[in-house]
Amino acid sequence: MKSRDSLVRLKGFQVNEKRRQLQQLQMMMAEFERMAKELEHQITLEEKKSGIADPNHFAYPTFAKAARQRADNLQVSIRELKVQQESAELALEEAEAELAKASALEERDGGMRARA
Repeated sequence: MKSRDSLVRLKGFQVNEKRRQLQQLQMMMAEFERMAKELEHQITLEEKKSGIADPNHFAYPTFAKAARQRADNLQVSIRELKVQQESAELALEEAEAELAKASALEERDGGMRARA
């Protein structure tokens, strides 16, 4: 049955697409984490240079304040991406299950045609 073969190809394509989306999310999270670490390093250097590590101090470096805000924003984005990652993982599992089911149906139909 050509329709079963088409269904299996469609499900395979959907699985590959879900995997690609999941990898993309993971790469974005890794990049955001790298950027946040770099900002933290820059904040530490700026605090050492100025001798002021308290963000509430009136003379706290403006650059460190801005970098801290960017790092915080990146952490929020990472948390949001983790939620999306969990959703993408579930979607991938569902797509893989549908592919397995479609493949099993095609195999069964192929076996029936061979006997006929």
